This record gives sequence, structure tokens and C-alpha cells, in this order.
Amino acid sequence: MKRLLISGWLLATCFLTQGVKAQQLRPDRIVLNVTADPSRTAAITWRTTQTVTTSYAELAPATADPRFTEKAKRYTAITTEPFADSLPVRYHHFVFDSLQPNTNYAYRVGQGDQWSEWFPLRTAGLPGEPFSFIYLGDAQLNILSLWSRAIRKAWSMAPDARLIIHAGDLVNRGNNNNEWQQWFEAGGFIHSTIPGMMSIGNHEYYENAAGQDVPSAFWRPQFTLPENGPAGLEETCYYTDVQGMRFISLNSQEVEISDTLLARQQAWLEQLLKNNPNRWTAITFHHPVLSTKKSRNNERLREHFKPLFDKYKVDLVLQGHDHTYARGRDGNKGPVYVVSVSGPKMSAIDTQPWMTRTGSYTQLFQVVDVKPKVISYRSYTVTGELFDAFDLEKQANGENLLKNKMK
Repeated sequence: MKRLLISGWLLATCFLTQGVKAQQLRPDRIVLNVTADPSRTAAITWRTTQTVTTSYAELAPATADPRFTEKAKRYTAITTEPFADSLPVRYHHFVFDSLQPNTNYAYRVGQGDQWSEWFPLRTAGLPGEPFSFIYLGDAQLNILSLWSRAIRKAWSMAPDARLIIHAGDLVNRGNNNNEWQQWFEAGGFIHSTIPGMMSIGNHEYYENAAGQDVPSAFWRPQFTLPENGPAGLEETCYYTDVQGMRFISLNSQEVEISDTLLARQQAWLEQLLKNNPNRWTAITFHHPVLSTKKSRNNERLREHFKPLFDKYKVDLVLQGHDHTYARGRDGNKGPVYVVSVSGPKMSAIDTQPWMTRTGSYTQLFQVVDVKPKVISYRSYTVTGELFDAFDLEKQANGENLLKNKMK
């Protein structure tokens, strides 16, 4: 069950009051998230002032005739307790189910005479049907002013993407309400129309009153992500299957700080990869297995997870954290590893043997097209230039033939 109560003691340790803007009855921060099966279900989360104790989600098949709204069905949302005394809001969420694959719907959320606009919602298709997805590295800093151009340009290049991967560090301070406000404003309706697959990063953690590193107080209330991961990692470690591709999100921060949760993720991941009916597999998390900087070395990830990626022929490993760009393999086989950055926080790169293509001080986004036998990966700058490109062709033995497309 999704956690609903936000404890009052958080006020002493959070930046909840920073940048608080007047919250109205009309819903805001409306976000669509991936579910375990996006062809049949869709998860919506939104926020209102704390005086709204009951809110609703409405859904209807979308048509060009505006009278489609007459056929909308109304559902009562699950509503949280007030978030915190100094941030008087409530979060609401609902998961639509029994949907039809590859179908256009429209939804809105609200109550009384305070409603959002109608947003388009297209369910995922069936295994084997081609699709695209977007992958974004760290947003983190200057989110509204500069990261906005990354997510907006990505959407303009792939408006029909079935999901957007956010590879951690969505913000710089996980408990800063102003930074989350920037993140939601920067993406605007994109957050509400393309399902988001959020991986938690180290900057979405903070030290609580007991001296423990724990996820942001905002993380679970404002996102509704699959709860199909290991115990203790709800909505930070999970998977979704989309049209013949399994997407897995790991919590790499807990790999770094917790032996217990490392072991749980490792065992869970092996079972998930061993019993995978999909042709393709992409895994995303924040800290790179193969870093772009010699000063960084994530040995625990490499020791405990890389052997599973190799054994079960994972296709793509999509990461963030290093604020540079690199793409390559560890040898001639195995997954293609990518580290990317979409926000303006940048670092210099240390070129290393595993890298085929590198870049620094460049805001990037990635669009990936998936077909039954070929994955086409393209990385673009926020000003629209092609930066990196390769294809993966699935061979009969399950290995991939990598074809570089950059001259």
C-alpha cells in the first residue's frame, strides 16, 4: 500500500517552507507515471490545498467530438493526510485499470468547480509493436531556467514517446519545495501526458533526525510508481514491461549505503532477469557502473550487479550522476552503458578505455526507438544537433550486434 502519512517531525529537518507558493483548490503538479503494465493501467498523482479532503479523477475514451466528456467515468482518489504544517497541501493519486492497449483516452483531476484541463492519455501497445522512449540524465540545478529546454526539446522530438526515464537527481535538494516546483513547471503538461519512470538519486536523499540517509519526504507522495520491488524499497526499485521491453529501475543510493538493501535488490534483480519474457531489457539507476571520472569508483555496483547484466544479456544500462556524457561497452559484448546529463551542472571528463563516445559541458537528451529486432539510440543536444547514435541488432543467440552511426 502506498504510504500516505507525512510525519510532523520532518519540519525540523526539511526545507519544506522554502519557496512555498499559495496553493489553490485547483490541482497542480499533475504527473502521469509508469505502472507494471502501462498497456492496461495508468497512474496519476496531483496536489491541492489541504482543505480538499476528497478529489476525483475522470477518464473517458478520447474522440474529436468534444461531447466525449459526457461518457467520462469518475473515480474517488486516494488522498493523503496534510503534508506538513508549513506546507498546507494534500496529495491525491489514482490508478486507472481495465484499460485497452494502444488506445487514446483523456483524463482530468479535481473536485467541485476546480478541475484541471483534459489531458491525453495513450496506453502502451502489445509486445512487438514499435515504440519510442526518452532518457534524461540529471536535471538538478537551474531547473526552470535551463533544464526546461532539455525536456521540452525532447518532447518536441518524440511527442509520442511511451515513457520518459529520469535517471536520478531530478533536483539538488530533495526536500526543497521550490526546486520541486521548478521541476514540475519546467516539464509542464509533458509530466501529465507521457508516463514518467523516475529513478531516485543521491540528491533525493537527506539525513533525518536520527542521522540516517532516507528518501525525500516528497518522493512517494508526489509520484505513484509500481510497488513490485523488494521490501523496504517501495517506489524506488521497481519494473515495468512496455511493448516487449522490460525496464528496471534500481536504487543505487541504497546499494552504496546499505548491505541489506543491496542484497535484496541483487536477489530480486536476478529473478526478474531470469524470468523475463521480453526480447529487450533496459536497466536504469543513478550511479554509473563504469564512471566517467577517475575520482569516482562505484565498486559495489560493479561487483554485485554487473555480473548479472552480463549473464542475462541486458541490452542498455542508462545512468546519470557524473554530469558528463559517455557511451560504450566493457569489451565487445555485454550491455551498452550510457552516462548522460540533461541539466546545466557540468564536469570535465576523464577518457577511459570503455568509452566509445564522450562529451562534456553539453546538455543532452536521448530518444530511443525500439523494434522487435533493432534498437536505434540517438542522443541530441538541447539545441537539436545529433550528438551520438548507434543501433543494436538482436542476433539469434541473444547477443547484440552494435553498429555505430556517428562518423
